[in-house]
Amino acid sequence: MSRERTDAGAKVLVGHGGGPRVAPSAIVDPKARIGDDVEIGPNTIVGPDVEIGDGTRIGACCLIEGWTVIGQRCRIFHSVVIGSEPQDLKYRGERTYLRIGDGNVIREFATIHRATGEGLATTVGNDNFIMAYAHVAHNCTVGNGVVLANSVNMAGHVSIADFVTIGGVTVIHQFVRVGRYSLIGGGLRIPMDVPPFVKVAGYPAKVNGLNTIGLARHGITPETRRILKDAYKLMFHSDLNVSQAVKRIRSEIEPIPEIVHLLEFVESSRRGITL
Repeated sequence: MSRERTDAGAKVLVGHGGGPRVAPSAIVDPKARIGDDVEIGPNTIVGPDVEIGDGTRIGACCLIEGWTVIGQRCRIFHSVVIGSEPQDLKYRGERTYLRIGDGNVIREFATIHRATGEGLATTVGNDNFIMAYAHVAHNCTVGNGVVLANSVNMAGHVSIADFVTIGGVTVIHQFVRVGRYSLIGGGLRIPMDVPPFVKVAGYPAKVNGLNTIGLARHGITPETRRILKDAYKLMFHSDLNVSQAVKRIRSEIEPIPEIVHLLEFVESSRRGITL
């Protein structure tokens, strides 16, 4: 995106590729910054402070507003709402942001809101799959390679780490953290932090095993999985409380990076962890 020109009523960022393709019924503010080879579908509205990266495809009847940046090669389907004001009574019209990375797929009727608090941002990383009717609330952080199934509802200030999968119609309480490579079943209520590397299921939600299949799919070696399984047994399948389990793991389990990360996650939890 090396220079600018005015095209279809918008400020268009032009590099080496072709210009954007904007449906005649779309409304794109002249101040919006639109990259090369972007498609904007019928009746979609793009606000003045929006930036859309090269190769992104936006379907019909979407609303993209606020101080929002969308990366390259994203696919945004019909009736998605991105960058609206947060659903937060504390919000007073301050300038806040939404930043979405590259390669994301955002399906029909999903909503992603800006942050509350001057200068703060809601962030979504790269290569995520956000399915229909999912909601990413204000001040949330979504990592890379995350799957949010249909109607996952995140409250404010939730943090989802890399390579997490969350089943449909699951509700996540505000300020909860979900650790990397974890798998959460559908239709659950998640009121406490979910440790990395585990599966969560049941009513109420409980840790239900190590996410061994997910770990293997992401290239975690058999030896690392074996060490994590030993730590998992001490943390979740012993008579030890969390503090005791942390001490035993630290003294008995090889401190590979995944073990160090697990212990740091557990010890830094403010809401308590799902067990």
